[in-house]
Amino acid sequence: MTVNDDSFTHWMRREEIAESMIPIIGKLHRERDVTVLLHSRSLVNKSVISILKTHRFARQIAGEELSVTDTWPFLRALTSLDLGPSQIDLGMLAASYAADDRGLTVEQFTAEAVAGATGAGRTERREPRDVVLYGFGRIGRLVARLLIEKAGSGNGLRLRAVVVRGTGAGGDLVKRASLLRRDSVHGQFQGTITVDEAAGTIVANGNEIKVIYANDPSEVDYTAYGIRDAVLIDNTGKWRDREGLSQHLRPGIDKVVLTAPGKGDVPNIVHGVNHDTVKPDERILSCASCTTNAIVPPLKAMDDEFGVVRGHVETVHSFTNDQNLLDNYHKADRRGRSAPLNMVITETGAASAVAKALPGLKARITGSSIRVPVPDVSIAILNLTLAREATREEVLDHLRTVSLTSPLKRQIDFTTAPDAVSSDFIGSRHASIVDAGATKAEGDNAILYLWYDNEFGYSCQVVRVVQHVSGVEYPTYPAPAA
Repeated sequence: MTVNDDSFTHWMRREEIAESMIPIIGKLHRERDVTVLLHSRSLVNKSVISILKTHRFARQIAGEELSVTDTWPFLRALTSLDLGPSQIDLGMLAASYAADDRGLTVEQFTAEAVAGATGAGRTERREPRDVVLYGFGRIGRLVARLLIEKAGSGNGLRLRAVVVRGTGAGGDLVKRASLLRRDSVHGQFQGTITVDEAAGTIVANGNEIKVIYANDPSEVDYTAYGIRDAVLIDNTGKWRDREGLSQHLRPGIDKVVLTAPGKGDVPNIVHGVNHDTVKPDERILSCASCTTNAIVPPLKAMDDEFGVVRGHVETVHSFTNDQNLLDNYHKADRRGRSAPLNMVITETGAASAVAKALPGLKARITGSSIRVPVPDVSIAILNLTLAREATREEVLDHLRTVSLTSPLKRQIDFTTAPDAVSSDFIGSRHASIVDAGATKAEGDNAILYLWYDNEFGYSCQVVRVVQHVSGVEYPTYPAPAA
């Protein structure tokens, strides 16, 4: 047998194992609300190739490829346990087991590592929590995709309605369903979508979503649609302070989450950094901006290890719907100039928002931004003065470890790809991705290049915040290192 034959035989064996993993992962998700992860990446509803690629990606952050032959025994071990709702990371299980020298079997080690998800102390299933989207633009539709994807067994979050302006005339419902079904940047919706015009609903993967037409929050009584105790996600950005957002607290709505920076005393929440500061009785909060979510987790990681004295962030940001396609009037000085044809200098509020999300950071952070002619994925260049000197290797080793094993591993990703470009990160579920090749560090100065899908990665952060305030953010095992 030739070397090529050996490689192909090995590939087919891994394909066979990945195929065997899919029904187990699906059953755990549907029947027990268990989400199987691999280094913080969900394996639920993934194809054979996606599972294999996710394993291979581990080499970029862990230094070597992780094989399904390594993780398969741990997945099998999970099937014999009486698991409660949780997230279980096979990559962390495999890595922890390899470092353990007690001679335990895979079954013994797995049972010990996920003990919190079993027995009397496990988390109990929550009743479904209703969610309403107010606005159905770029972020609204991506949040809808995520909510539908995560519906799983029917527990957790349940998208019940979308509120849009207008009357519904002119085939409005069909057009909105088509925008959910096909996206020029993010591709086809994964599943089926049908429209019931008589009922005024979009049915996506079995989820009936009522489309409510209203030009003002005061026009809607959500209880009339059977909606109770819901979290409303405002994707319009029209209201940003407590007074304006309070208009959404109508019958049927319990909490309001804004997908833009909040003003005044509205808490700005970056999941992974300060989500645990949300008070149970807080009814109005903000998920800050996509750029704030991209820079705050790495800032915290750097400050925790090296200390940050001051910093400047320059964002090179994809254009947005706030800009004009062609030169035309705009209330802002430069955003009226054609977005697809120009680089446009503009402002960013992300630097000033850092203080709200990370009040313990004493460093002064300044910021500016340039909009560029790409439809999605941006990069933040974070130039930091550190409290102590650090080598480039120290900085990269720290950030790689944070991306793998820390509580920030769902926020910070890490890539060593030497030819990485912006389109490679479309669909990333992380708040930011550290580009190892571009990172610079000398003395007390470090410059980080942080890619981020300013649409999808940010939408994932929004959903994480909503899961947290709804009580359906289940614990992860093995627990990340503090």
